[in-house]
Amino acid sequence: MFSGGGGGGGDRGVALLFSGGNEARGDGARTPDCSEGATGVAPESLHYPDVRRDESIVDNYHGTLVADPYRWLEDPESAETKDFVEIQSKLTASVLDKCKTKEKLKERITALYDYAKYDCPLKQGNKYFYMHNTGLQPQSVFYMQDSLEAEPEVLLDPNTLSEDGTVSLSQSALSEDGTFLACGISASGSDWVNIKYMRVADKKFQSDVLSWVKFSSITWTHDHKGFFYSRYPAPKEGVDAGTETEINLYHELYYHFLGSDQSEDILCWKDSDNAKWLFGSEVTDDGKYLLLTIEEGCDPVNRLYYCDLTSLPAGLEGFRGSTDMLPFQKLVDNFDAQYTYVANDGSVFTFTSNKDAPKCKVTRVDLENPTVWTDIIPESETDVLSSATCVNEQQLVVCYLSDVKHVLQVRDLQTGNFLYQLPLDIGSVSSVSGRREEREIFFRFTSFLNPGTIFRCNLAAVKPVPEVFRDTEVKDFDRDAFETKQVFASSKDGTRVPMFIVSKKGTILNGDQPTLLYGYGGFNISLTPYFSASRLALVRHHGAVFAMANIRGGGEYGEDWHKAGSLSKKQNCFDDFQACAEYLISEGYTQPKKLCIEGGSNGGLLVAACVNQRPELYGCALAHVGVMDMLRFHKFTIGHAWTSDYGCSDKAEDFEWLVKYSPLHNVRRPWEGAQNGRNNVQYPAMMLLTADHDDRVVPLHSLKLLATLQYELCKKDANSPQTNYIIARIDSKAGHGAGRPTQKIIDQTSDAFSFFAMVTEAPWIE
Repeated sequence: MFSGGGGGGGDRGVALLFSGGNEARGDGARTPDCSEGATGVAPESLHYPDVRRDESIVDNYHGTLVADPYRWLEDPESAETKDFVEIQSKLTASVLDKCKTKEKLKERITALYDYAKYDCPLKQGNKYFYMHNTGLQPQSVFYMQDSLEAEPEVLLDPNTLSEDGTVSLSQSALSEDGTFLACGISASGSDWVNIKYMRVADKKFQSDVLSWVKFSSITWTHDHKGFFYSRYPAPKEGVDAGTETEINLYHELYYHFLGSDQSEDILCWKDSDNAKWLFGSEVTDDGKYLLLTIEEGCDPVNRLYYCDLTSLPAGLEGFRGSTDMLPFQKLVDNFDAQYTYVANDGSVFTFTSNKDAPKCKVTRVDLENPTVWTDIIPESETDVLSSATCVNEQQLVVCYLSDVKHVLQVRDLQTGNFLYQLPLDIGSVSSVSGRREEREIFFRFTSFLNPGTIFRCNLAAVKPVPEVFRDTEVKDFDRDAFETKQVFASSKDGTRVPMFIVSKKGTILNGDQPTLLYGYGGFNISLTPYFSASRLALVRHHGAVFAMANIRGGGEYGEDWHKAGSLSKKQNCFDDFQACAEYLISEGYTQPKKLCIEGGSNGGLLVAACVNQRPELYGCALAHVGVMDMLRFHKFTIGHAWTSDYGCSDKAEDFEWLVKYSPLHNVRRPWEGAQNGRNNVQYPAMMLLTADHDDRVVPLHSLKLLATLQYELCKKDANSPQTNYIIARIDSKAGHGAGRPTQKIIDQTSDAFSFFAMVTEAPWIE
């Protein structure tokens, strides 16, 4: 199974950063909410709290002194930080109370969100398995069927694991014959998971619990005696998992025998000389080989080792009580390219890879002759190879990204020859489900106006034709009332930047529409079309326009597009996004005071950096879980993995570009730049969104930026002209986005979009 259109990361997360925005997957979608035209209370009446500044904290970066007066906000457990969060939350509540139609919009979002959501079925053993949410359940439920026509039965309902729905099933893995189900269970959206397993026949968890697991795959051996997983050493005692900020180091790969204590698990691999490396595992389809992937950051590159499990004299049992690690052979021992397993016939392996192929290819090697690689499907000149899945014994289902729309092809496994293309509308293939020994595949299609259609296709047929297996209907939603188009904006250096625009049909381009512009631009992650009931509620009931920019730094056009927006070229991301904003204004969709920009994680950085650079271009900004302190991000949890995209302030060269755009270090009072014609400019209304259990991009990023913005723009000068709101929404029992229960998604999106609608004076439309 693979997820198309989501970028790299696999079981270890989306490039260890979250792209956000996909509510159908329950991973923290962003959405609307409103006020009825004008605000009831003038924004200048808002009183910002006095916040302590410690002017003594000054760091020396390669001869440049940089103050960090809010360093104390890096301690989430201090009473002072907790007081800061409490008073800021009350301040934000007072602003949101002014949104006169917030409850009405929340009601509409809830109604539109209440539609059945399905994942593709996966056949394992003699049963089919899938996830399903009836509409408003906090978490999706794991179902199984004896056949596709049989009555489904619940295998695991995560909603029974907590009263408030904040405990989620973050990952799952079935044993080869479908006898056992292993689960990664997360609390409050934290990246930390506990692995438990059950026997499918009795649906009861066994007593084994594996703790302090993070960024891990779960990989069963074919004898069903246990599975491989990765973990970190336990943090200090007494910590509420997910609220700590300590750096994650010394990832290790283990094997767990069913029915044993975690302390008895076999240490399969570690590397004490490379504390930041991450280890993933996969057992080949024939059960013979264990593949070890090693990553040093978020770049799409990995080392690749293998172990012939059948060559171990006493099997894995022979390593119990031993200090010896598994005898891995090194197939690729550098970080020059990415290699992703597709299939193998004995020692002959097929991979997808970007080795000398920025848009990726399918390549093959024989372990008996590891220096000779043969390309089976060469790199396309125009389209990006997203994935390849081996099915029907000797066929590949190959997914391409063509101008940010997915294309599905079927090819021959041995030769790579094109056989035929599966018909698709313009949109995204969010997942493909199939196994090599099975003749049928399932794939899920979605678009801005399609909430999800699952197709079934028998590849053994003379002329395979996908048939609708499950179609999704949303009550009171007329897709014909909306339209989607793709346009191209010209960036500062002339680069053509794709952008999707969703609006009501017949929208008059008079510059008066409130407009939401969303972007990400990093870590080789592609933003492809997907359905968002909440954003469509914003379009429908506020006459808004929604735009999604496919800026550099993402993977929309392959690794070259990614590299053009990373490290010293990160400014291209901001230039591209600003060019998209200017396009929307120049083409008559909106005007600056009605334009809101939004992004999450790396996209939160994007939003904050663009506000600093061009405050006059926007009327509102929503920055979710953003990386805001570009000089210290690598010191917390998994932040060190992002240096592959950003660089690191410990290096003099990297510091020079980081300090120029770091949101925390570039807050300026634009009215002081009268010589640049900005004397009447203030910052747009801003809402920073974060959560107390975000251990991916820890909350200190947003808290420090919030304190800085309020001080520089609102408190430093008693006569400040800044009247636009500067607030933060700080959620509790929530993390970076994944695992957030449905009600929390609706509450957050309602608050965020009501703020947008209020400050852009977007009227309510029934």
